[in-house]
Amino acid sequence: MVIKEAKFLMSNTRVDLCPAPTKPEYAFIGRSNVGKSSLINMLTNQSKLAKTSASPGKTQLINHFLINDDWYLVDLPGYGYAKVSKTSRESWRKMINFYFQERENLTCVFLLIDSRHEPLQPDLDFVNQLGTIGVPFVLVFTKTDKQSNTKTDSNIAAFVRKLKETWDELPRIFRTSATKKAGRDEILEFIQEVNLQLKENKVKENQ
Repeated sequence: MVIKEAKFLMSNTRVDLCPAPTKPEYAFIGRSNVGKSSLINMLTNQSKLAKTSASPGKTQLINHFLINDDWYLVDLPGYGYAKVSKTSRESWRKMINFYFQERENLTCVFLLIDSRHEPLQPDLDFVNQLGTIGVPFVLVFTKTDKQSNTKTDSNIAAFVRKLKETWDELPRIFRTSATKKAGRDEILEFIQEVNLQLKENKVKENQ
């Protein structure tokens, strides 16, 4: 997929105020400081589309971007930021759960995992939450350039072993580096394949 245009549309906390659900939607979420904004900028080949910050917890809203006038990319708030109050965390949890359950055109969630760490409980809990809600998702291991391939392989393998304790079928896995643009083609190809399948299904329904 070649991204010819990527533009910011809106930010809000209410699903009913999101853009009309007429296009496939791909949401990106992960723990604070997982490198989500950098990954989005890398995928869209724009350095400042998603705002990056040295301070975790920068994203607090549901941010919609329109890609090639064909599909939505959604930047969701990060979870697990310790300096956010319990009230704010609960408000965030309700907002995200409602978004996952009610956003009818949500096609896939890209759950970002920091490849530098061994399995962390907040990430495992979020995987199980997505499974409980029934939202299609894939795993994206970020920052693979920050350590050796051996360390990355070990951490991903450990995460997979943890998932196998409760999951019969594992989600698709991508490895990425925003710095080296690793994983960009694979993710965009995946989105393109899904979009094409959706269009083919729609044609069959209208026949």
